[in-house]
Amino acid sequence: MEPSNIIPFEQPKPVNRLPGTPMKSELVEQAAEIVTDPQVLINIVSQRVRQLNSGRAPLVDTLPSMGTADIALTEIIEGKIKVQAPTEL
Repeated sequence: MEPSNIIPFEQPKPVNRLPGTPMKSELVEQAAEIVTDPQVLINIVSQRVRQLNSGRAPLVDTLPSMGTADIALTEIIEGKIKVQAPTEL
C-alpha cells in the first residue's frame, strides 16, 4: 500500500463529562480517617457534590483550584458535615 492511498484516521478526544479537577488524594485519606466506611464516604461526597453543583454554597473557604469533590472532602475534614448513625425503627 502506498502512503498516498492511506487516509489518516483521527480519533476524537474523549469528552470529560465531569468538569473540574480530580480529587486530591491527601484530602481523601484525611476524610477516610473520619468516615471509615469507604462506601459511606463515597455516598456523602457524591451527594454533597450534587448539592454544590446545583447552587448550594460551600460551608468552608474555597480556592479557585478546588473542585467540588475537594470542597466536599474539606467540609467533612473540618467537621462541617457529619455522619448521623441510623435510627432504629
